[in-house]
Amino acid sequence: MIIRVAETVACLCWCWSGAGAANGQANAREVHGSGEAYGGSGVSIAWAVLRGASESSTLVVLRVAADPTAYTSMDLVGRNPFTQSQRQILPRTVGNRIEARIARADFANFPRTELRFWASSPATDAPALVVYYLGVPDTTPEFANEAALDAYLADRIERTRAGKSP
Repeated sequence: MIIRVAETVACLCWCWSGAGAANGQANAREVHGSGEAYGGSGVSIAWAVLRGASESSTLVVLRVAADPTAYTSMDLVGRNPFTQSQRQILPRTVGNRIEARIARADFANFPRTELRFWASSPATDAPALVVYYLGVPDTTPEFANEAALDAYLADRIERTRAGKSP
């Protein structure tokens, strides 16, 4: 029984590593982001929800800051892990700060969100770092107005950059 489990785990690991190569990310370091804020590897990410008048007008907002000496560009992709389809949420952007606004309903079709960071010129095929999420983090706070959302995101980015927890 233990051998069968070990064989299954080895097979899954081999298949998973092949999937990364097929996606053009063989050299990328992948990190699973789990909470509404992530800080590490020269990257700070904060999530929040801006409630709309209805569910269709409710937005998920991601604010990202990256160390400009470590990363020259970044982008944001939504993926469906079952169909392998993907959607470019934010095209590759040169710079160290971005903000993306995504309809909360879009996460039903593209639940895996990948924030990809490149360490070199835009001609490079593979990112140096991929921080991915599976859905909107459960701990993501919701706000009814832009001012409260902006204040929260600014604070979370600064706290994660400083290595402080909530």
